[in-house]
Amino acid sequence: MTVSDTNGFPRRELGSTGLHVSTVGLGSWAFGGEGWRFSWGGQDDARSIATVHAAVERGVNWIDTAAVYGLGHAEEVVGKAIAQLPRSERPFVFTKAGLVWDPENPAAAPRRVMRPDSVRREVEDSLRRLGVETIDLYQVHYPDTGKPLDWDGEGKEAGTPVEATPLEEYWQVMAELKKEGKVRAIGLSNHGPAQLAAAAAIAPVDAVQPPLSLLNRTAGPEIGWAADHGTGVIVYSPQHSGLLSGTFTKERAATLDAGDWRRTHPDFTRDLDRNLEVVERLRTVAGRHGVSVGSAAIAWALAQRGVTGAIVGARTPEQVADWARAARLDLTAEDLAHLG
Repeated sequence: MTVSDTNGFPRRELGSTGLHVSTVGLGSWAFGGEGWRFSWGGQDDARSIATVHAAVERGVNWIDTAAVYGLGHAEEVVGKAIAQLPRSERPFVFTKAGLVWDPENPAAAPRRVMRPDSVRREVEDSLRRLGVETIDLYQVHYPDTGKPLDWDGEGKEAGTPVEATPLEEYWQVMAELKKEGKVRAIGLSNHGPAQLAAAAAIAPVDAVQPPLSLLNRTAGPEIGWAADHGTGVIVYSPQHSGLLSGTFTKERAATLDAGDWRRTHPDFTRDLDRNLEVVERLRTVAGRHGVSVGSAAIAWALAQRGVTGAIVGARTPEQVADWARAARLDLTAEDLAHLG
């Protein structure tokens, strides 16, 4: 069910957690800055903090982050930003565990690690960096496969695996953290339906976080599972990492910062022409409603069955002002048919 806050910003309950979240949440990946494997390039911390405050002022009441973003730096920035707000205005903070980096080699790909001792160490580190007593939603970033999180030239995960921790073992630890009060709710990101069912047999899955955009609909089965089981769904990359923002061009792709991970990804290189054709369809829909292309992309994701909210990244307050309109945009059947 969708309700509105006093500013008219739509909110939906996140599954059965009791958390009523704005339909759009602020993603903080870019806050991590440069100097790590999946950086978006340089980012000024003061601007990041101003972006958090701008989002909260517009009615956004949750921020999504992760320990790995900037190798802890994004969490620190988020912590500073919320500490500057009155307690009554502070947003929910959602973060993630399971991607562990090598401090001696920050440019190396982080490794998927969900050993119980590692998870417990991560949650304490996140609590300290965020400056909070309880994390509102704590999520497993990826299934533990024992591999580094890296991709080859075809976009497939690559790397030498080591021993992985079974899902049943790491989900039990997540459930213990919730029982201990270190976290309010627990979730799984990038896990398929069979994995969600296995986890639910041990402890309720409060939320899932899959990718979803017009260019990536592969998470349909897990979103469907969540909808059928009353589990909250917060999707990421509804603008497909900026590709569906309406401002991305071939020229921009060619001039991305050397440290920007998109510079070598197939979606922004090999498949760019095909992807930009989808942007033109979005542009038509956006024109009908007088909104930006990026807002239309977000609205499409929010219109899908089972979706509670969408994570949208921003580097500046101006970007927040642009996509915040998507939260109130209801696409028509004609719009959805045009987008396919």
